[in-house]
This record gives sequence, structure tokens and C-alpha cells, in this order.
Amino acid sequence: MALFPVISNFQYDFVLQLVAVDTENTIDEVAAAAAHHSVGRRVAPQPGKVVRVRRQGGEQFYPRNARLADTDIKPMEALEFIFCDA
Repeated sequence: MALFPVISNFQYDFVLQLVAVDTENTIDEVAAAAAHHSVGRRVAPQPGKVVRVRRQGGEQFYPRNARLADTDIKPMEALEFIFCDA
């Protein structure tokens, strides 16, 4: 377990956020941590949607159940958090 900083570029948010997550977190848990700082503050909730994660400018989403430590994400990397259908 280790703290791991990522940059959150959350859909519809105009603020980039530095979010500390854990290397043992799943991608869904990383998405929840990013959502905590944006949704309900500057971003309207979207019930029925899930938040998917991809590298800034990427096309492929990371698997939702993948552990952060098992991905190719680097500390301080910018990630996009996108609302998608469940």
C-alpha cells in the first residue's frame, strides 16, 4: 500500500485536481476518489451513470476492477474521468 498522486481531469469540471489514491485501489475506487472532489461541487451528479477512467487523450478505458498498481499509470499522470452508461 502506497499513496499515489494522480491529476483528475473530470468531465464537465473546469478545475484539474490533485487526488491522492492508493496503489491497492481499483480503478473504480480511483474514480470514486476523483468524483468526491468534483461531483456535487462543480459537476452535476448523473444518476445511472458510472465513471470510467482513461489516460489523458487516450481512447481505451482502464478495466474497472484493475488495481492501480497493476496498470501502466504513473504518479502525477493526468487521467480523464468520464460519465458512461452502466
